[in-house]
Amino acid sequence: MNFFFNRIAFFLGILIFLLIGSCNKKNKIALLLNQKPALVYAMFPAKDTLPRLSETYIISKQAQIDNFFVHHWKENFENVSFLVAQNGQIIYEKYEGFADKEHNILNAPETPLHIASVSKVLTATAILKLIDAKKISLDDKLTTYFKGFPYPDVTIKTLLNHRSGIRKYSYFTDNKAIWDKSKTMTNKDILNIIITKNIPLEYKTDTHFSYCNTNYVLLALVIEKITGMKYREAMKKIIFEPLEMKDTFVFDEETPKDKATPSYKENYVKYPFDFLDAIYGDKNIYSTPRDLLKFDCARNSSNFLSKDLLDKVFTGYSYESKGIKNYGLGIRIREWETGQKLFYHNGWWHGNTSSYITLRKENAVIIALSNKFTHKTYQLKNLSVLFGDYPFKFNDSIKE
Repeated sequence: MNFFFNRIAFFLGILIFLLIGSCNKKNKIALLLNQKPALVYAMFPAKDTLPRLSETYIISKQAQIDNFFVHHWKENFENVSFLVAQNGQIIYEKYEGFADKEHNILNAPETPLHIASVSKVLTATAILKLIDAKKISLDDKLTTYFKGFPYPDVTIKTLLNHRSGIRKYSYFTDNKAIWDKSKTMTNKDILNIIITKNIPLEYKTDTHFSYCNTNYVLLALVIEKITGMKYREAMKKIIFEPLEMKDTFVFDEETPKDKATPSYKENYVKYPFDFLDAIYGDKNIYSTPRDLLKFDCARNSSNFLSKDLLDKVFTGYSYESKGIKNYGLGIRIREWETGQKLFYHNGWWHGNTSSYITLRKENAVIIALSNKFTHKTYQLKNLSVLFGDYPFKFNDSIKE
């Protein structure tokens, strides 16, 4: 009898070993803890080991960056959360001004600020992870996902690179005959208006570039359709939780308004909520520079995407007009005749301005977020010359 039970135990042991052995490391732990396995399309922290920066190098960069910071923000009493890092190491960071002036709460490293259109980089990242996992395709048409969608040539790709030809939702929702501004609008409302209100394309799909927030509203709905989760939950599972971005969240129609850090005009008049403030995908992610540093490290890691898809992300798609400015898949590009490229994204919504510059070759990132309106945020590109051969004039940015 003991021999019989020993044989059963032996074969059960082999079965369990084979089951666990078929899973990746994270899923092994999940099985042992009786948890659900990680999503196959979730991001993971960078696995690359980058060299440590020397103390001498850090000190030399800090002096130059501090000169820039004092001139642009400190002397002008601006609100800003500001960070510069390389190889995953923070070289310089400062947090100035009020997170909430009415309650005398100062900005701090843990204060989530509205990152405005930098949200598009994160929305695009979630879409790219779904593509890499073969859940969707760049060439999928929106008519596949949304019954009655009226633009047959619009694809995931033309949404990502702003070549869809779709009109900006702020233009057609401003019409009283289309929407009552006393009601908070949602992403689904925008889709329903497009389907039912005969909103014409601005131009023929994939003929030229036109930056359009509606594209990323629709991409957020695609994320919801494929994952079966609300955008805020999907972003948490795909990006925020795996990367331990603990101070990052999506604001939508179900989020309590007091969770949002206020934003201000230049004279510290607070911006009120309006009917477009619950729309997400194009905006409405709140984050911190430290969390965005984690995100940037993961995006620039060798385990982010397959090489073929990654190359497509950082390729320009619009050459109808001459110039150095272009747009990839969820990222702005400046490209010069020398072959040098700068990858970045800026943002603005109400009093919030943001800038995210990712120097991929140099493994450096420059981030500024402000909840009090200022154009100073957009001058971060001048700091890129401290890390690589970029055609900007750093000294001029200090003198101006």
